[in-house]
Amino acid sequence: MTVADDLLGRHDIVSADDMEQLGRRLGAGLVAGDLLVLTGPLGAGKTTLTRGIAEGLGVRGPIQSPTFVIARTHPSLVDGPPLVHADAYRLGSALELDDLDIDADGSVVVVEWGRGMAEGLREIWWELEIERPVGGRGGHVAEEGSTMCGDASRSAEALDDDAPRVVTISRRP
Repeated sequence: MTVADDLLGRHDIVSADDMEQLGRRLGAGLVAGDLLVLTGPLGAGKTTLTRGIAEGLGVRGPIQSPTFVIARTHPSLVDGPPLVHADAYRLGSALELDDLDIDADGSVVVVEWGRGMAEGLREIWWELEIERPVGGRGGHVAEEGSTMCGDASRSAEALDDDAPRVVTISRRP
């Protein structure tokens, strides 16, 4: 059992600092070959969590959303594995992700918007589901891309920026 295994389960997050701290704790326990698939609506904190993971791993920053470049590799500053930070939102299929030729064996790989696309990179992976209230402080995301008010998966207007989050960490399959 690793340090990261101790973080399995539900985590209530009340601030961006809490999100980064969870990422740091997770990053400190990751090793080359680990794949993390991050799922949650726009603005949920996927990149903030990844920033903390990067700090825990000791890789070179800055950590920014890779939406337009698709993937960035951050080399280690402490003789550990590099971090590959990818965003699968603009990709059409798992084959396009595979075409990026990511070194999944020698790196820690974080894929935002990767559910249904990134799982083929590894037999076992970490799944991190980030939920946050939508439409004010009432309803929560019921399933990926679905809210009580419709699809808010990439709509910032439906999200409350200062709302708490829930991060659920699990190992798959």
